[in-house]
Amino acid sequence: MIFTLGAWFVHDRTYQREMQATRDTAVSQTYTTRQQITSTGSVDNLVINTDAPYAIVTGDNTIVGGSGALWPFLTGPHPALPFPGHGPVDDMQDYNRQYTVRLDTVPPQTDPHYFPLQRTALDNSLLGTTITVQATTFVLDQSHSPPPEAGQTTAGNGTRYRVYTAISPRPAQRAAAAVDRLLFPAVPLAVALVAVVAYLATRRALRPVEAMRLRMAEVSATDPRERLDVPDSQDEVAALGTTINATLERLDHAATDQRRFVADASHELRSPLAGLLSGLEVALAHPELGSPRETIATAARQARRLQTLAEDLLLLGRLDATTVQDLPAASVDLAELATELITEYEDRYGDELTLTCHVDGPAPARGRHDHLERALRNLLDNACRHARTRVEVQVASQPTEAPDAEVSVTISNDGPRIPMDQRDFIFQRFARLDDSRTRETGGAGLGLAIAREIAHHHHGTLAAADDPEGACFVLCLQRARPASGLAP
Repeated sequence: MIFTLGAWFVHDRTYQREMQATRDTAVSQTYTTRQQITSTGSVDNLVINTDAPYAIVTGDNTIVGGSGALWPFLTGPHPALPFPGHGPVDDMQDYNRQYTVRLDTVPPQTDPHYFPLQRTALDNSLLGTTITVQATTFVLDQSHSPPPEAGQTTAGNGTRYRVYTAISPRPAQRAAAAVDRLLFPAVPLAVALVAVVAYLATRRALRPVEAMRLRMAEVSATDPRERLDVPDSQDEVAALGTTINATLERLDHAATDQRRFVADASHELRSPLAGLLSGLEVALAHPELGSPRETIATAARQARRLQTLAEDLLLLGRLDATTVQDLPAASVDLAELATELITEYEDRYGDELTLTCHVDGPAPARGRHDHLERALRNLLDNACRHARTRVEVQVASQPTEAPDAEVSVTISNDGPRIPMDQRDFIFQRFARLDDSRTRETGGAGLGLAIAREIAHHHHGTLAAADDPEGACFVLCLQRARPASGLAP
């Protein structure tokens, strides 16, 4: 398309340039002829430097000179090129004018008895077209002209003359045709050349991409340890390779975490299942060793542990498949929720622990009520499991007008302190400190991991804080706007 437009532009510019040159030549020749007649007083031996058709006429309807090609337009009852004094305007007002004529017939050849034969630019190829004729009108004044030589046709003093010179498109057409003979084969060749070069360049540029594709085909979903060879080109291909390697790295970490999670889950499920099965088998093999009631109670305790573990695993699976955008824009009052949970846990642990809750007022947070309740329950279960005598909950809320206002819930106990180097480890799945593994009441190591996942899904944080008297966890969430209603 670009080459075609370029060829058309060259063709048009060539034609227009040649037409302008023809117009300039016609105007120059018209006034040169007039100058020769006025200076010599004769229409003979005129110097004509162009092959453009021309004619010299007088006011008495006489053709006194010219090439003959314009004669058909000077004859007839209504000639297209009028004689001086017969036009639509006054002669002297018609000093410089252009006429347009239509070539409907082939102009006759010049009569050799009057004018020498000259090449004409008006031929059969121009039939049916319209051309422009340059004209100038003047009155001969011989008072200052030298006398004509012997044998010359003299021009009458005071006679009105008009010189016509045709502006033919034939020179411009010939020039444009010469250019077209070069452009017609050149344009297809240029298109083919550009296509070949583009194909080769594209193929060469895409070689690294093809190499990446072949290497990516070797990567399996279960073992994404292959990495791409990133070229040193510092371009988009190199950026693509770097991005793919980063993606493979994340997939590798995800696959490793998944394998570890499955192995830990299998181990955690195997222990209560083995205890449950062994207890039932012993009771069946030796019923005299224990009462049926004790056997059923032990089996129920192991079954509840399996149920809790299964629920935790299902909740982690749902959290992994949920994005932050999936959360509803509800408001949960953490102060009210913490107060209700402390009341519930007092009924359960009131004989062993002292549980207190300090609130400064409503503390609305944006999120799901069931998820936030589960996070607080996990933190309270962990605190009650490790506390010696007390568990304390404090809920604080920043003013709504403050930028990035937060709601915080701090849960502390007087149990063992968390070492500084273990404060991130305890939030991993199935992670437990050494002392908790030896306790019969120890959990599966999913409670804190679930609580942190819930915090992250609510644009919040959960971290272990420094407390000289024991363990401390701080949950921070975004404060909900006052317009949001409390979740049911």
